[in-house]
Amino acid sequence: MARTTDRAPCVVVTGGGSGIGRATARAFAAEGAHVLVVGRTVERLAETAEGHARIRTLVADLVDPHAPDRIVEAALDATGSIDVLINNAAVPWRARLGEIDRERAERQVATNLLGPLFLTQCAVRHMPSGATVVNVSSNPPTRGWPANSVYGSTKVGLDFLTLTWAVELAPRGIRVVSVAPGPTRTPALAVARAGLPPEQQGDFSRVPLGRPAQPEEIAWWLMQVTRPEAGYLTGAVLRVDGGLSVG
Repeated sequence: MARTTDRAPCVVVTGGGSGIGRATARAFAAEGAHVLVVGRTVERLAETAEGHARIRTLVADLVDPHAPDRIVEAALDATGSIDVLINNAAVPWRARLGEIDRERAERQVATNLLGPLFLTQCAVRHMPSGATVVNVSSNPPTRGWPANSVYGSTKVGLDFLTLTWAVELAPRGIRVVSVAPGPTRTPALAVARAGLPPEQQGDFSRVPLGRPAQPEEIAWWLMQVTRPEAGYLTGAVLRVDGGLSVG
């Protein structure tokens, strides 16, 4: 993980109540980081932190315009700095064109795209040289994804933010990387596949490796891109998708 001094680094993980966020928070804590895990549900955050003394929790909704300040303030209480920011929180609702609900769509955009934007804008003021922002995105921009107009657009937008911020923050020594998972065994995957016909809900035949990822497999890559050994990596979109984007 990123280390700028001899102190234990401070890592912020949003969407940490389950799935990839939970696995990531635990992985960083196991390596000695101070971790602030952020989510909307007290009980799920408590489950993430259970048995991990280095994980602290904060209930916050990225849709709330005051959430970025609250998250950053809570993170700074640990070490006075933020060394890694993992923008993982997302809403995965599915709907085809003609069935898209405005209120739900606005919440998706606010959570998946504007949330990371404004949290990062607030956090980078306190991030030292050597720090890393990691955006958890998803689908590539070159394929359609029926029933995912809004979700897919926000994730492609997040990758564009990665490219732009990498250029803007490079002079400060802050790196920005996207990790784009394919299908992963998380509650979000269950939601995303709920609208599919029953015979397709367990079908991963389009994935060349023939299976979904486990959250811990994605968390491993999220950690790797923040390590000092990855110090020449910025502005990249790393697709950890079992070959889905190329198969």
